[in-house]
Amino acid sequence: MTPLHHIGNFIRELMVPIPLWCVRGLFLGTLIAVLIWVLKLPRETTTPENATHWYQNLKIWACLALAIQIAIYSVF
Repeated sequence: MTPLHHIGNFIRELMVPIPLWCVRGLFLGTLIAVLIWVLKLPRETTTPENATHWYQNLKIWACLALAIQIAIYSVF
């Protein structure tokens, strides 16, 4: 066995005891934190200067994408 096998086995032994519900919670928590951050961004930073329509605000689409990801990973 090469040294990489030993390193891989060591890391695997460290990760195995972590419960999957904890990993799932941290992953969902990260997505929720990013969603909150996006919601707090000022409109001036998420909309082009010459935007005339509501759908040109990128914050709407970023929140939609994050909400879909949160919903998918919450169910599965």
